[in-house]
Amino acid sequence: MTAPAVSEEDRLRADLYNFLGLILSRPPDDMVLDQTRGLSGDDSPMGEAISALAKVAQLSKPRSVESEYNKLFIGLGRGELLPYASYYLTGFLNEKPLASLRRDMGAEGLARAENVFEPEDNIASLMEMMGALIVGRFGAPADLARQKTFFNRHIGPWAGHFFTDLEAAKNSVFYAPVGAVGRIFMEIEAEAFRLGAE
Repeated sequence: MTAPAVSEEDRLRADLYNFLGLILSRPPDDMVLDQTRGLSGDDSPMGEAISALAKVAQLSKPRSVESEYNKLFIGLGRGELLPYASYYLTGFLNEKPLASLRRDMGAEGLARAENVFEPEDNIASLMEMMGALIVGRFGAPADLARQKTFFNRHIGPWAGHFFTDLEAAKNSVFYAPVGAVGRIFMEIEAEAFRLGAE
């Protein structure tokens, strides 16, 4: 039996999840910044956020974005933001949300890469996992019910809050429009999953 074809809309959703995962996993290099500079949007809220991100990328240099990334996510003791589900949902790292995610990752055939030492419930990993589920990077593409379950358990309860915080963070310049794109995307996804259940 062949896996169902992935629709163009789902490929675009997966691309946006993957883009957010990439840009949140480490500071963007010249190639990623260059691709970001080439983005364009329409007059929708998402299109405007993407256009704003492209404009900021045009003014950004890799070194300044790396410095911003470090201030936001790494810092001397810790960064301005802690981009982990456990922290956002419980106030502590490595809590029940991480254990729940690890169980669901096992059920989906997902595993942390050997060269990654961060807890799996960080925002970048979750964005990449959702993109992988949509297009079936590690098996058959997830149907809408599986996507909804994963989103509602591991992304929906906190990612919108994280992206709002990223948008407003004191050290956010390049990452402020990344936060806006993420926040709007999470709102769209949550609403689409809600309507899909009706």
